[in-house]
Amino acid sequence: MAERASRLGRLHVITDEVLQTRRSHGELATLAIAGGADVVQYREKRPLVTRELIATAYEVASACAAGGALCIVDDRIDVAAAVGADAVHLGRNDLPVDVARRLLGASALIGGTANSLAEAESVWATSIDYLGVGPVFGTASKANPAPVLGLDELRAITAACPVPVIAIGNISAETVAAVMDAGAHGVAVLSRVTCADSPAAAAREFAGAIAAWLAERQAGRR
Repeated sequence: MAERASRLGRLHVITDEVLQTRRSHGELATLAIAGGADVVQYREKRPLVTRELIATAYEVASACAAGGALCIVDDRIDVAAAVGADAVHLGRNDLPVDVARRLLGASALIGGTANSLAEAESVWATSIDYLGVGPVFGTASKANPAPVLGLDELRAITAACPVPVIAIGNISAETVAAVMDAGAHGVAVLSRVTCADSPAAAAREFAGAIAAWLAERQAGRR
């Protein structure tokens, strides 16, 4: 588990063609990676046929391969396997993690989702490699979001969680340090990069904030 999780990056950018209509998933992935994203998650909530999902996921996977970033497919293990993605991220209503592990194999990187400490405890009891936790500060990307966690609840989860935690939910470049101080391994961002006039510049701000936090920790100031 630790060996698989060691591949996990710090800045996860989630692509979306619905919140903005100017750029495709593949274009957003390319721009985010150019700005410093080391993980791109392909998330498509529209009811597209599987062939369409695979075609688009392949564009994202190709952009990740060209840019040296990790490619994660949200929800669909069949799509992830079809395009050779590095990982799959499973939500509470998706395929159970143990089933996904059996189908994808021991080397697959699998992420889970939690919106509370109690839920996190049940999820990390499975064979997940990382845990997506949020919304930390809220979200504008979901019609019926889970309750806002806040930094204290995030800190409680990261203190107990045996796998890396990726925090999500209205995180800005200015709040990256506070989120990382609360124990998050990294952050996942959607609208602040996807909907930006320049996704590359927006990703660069997040990447810079993470790099600054890591430098301070190495210097003993965190």
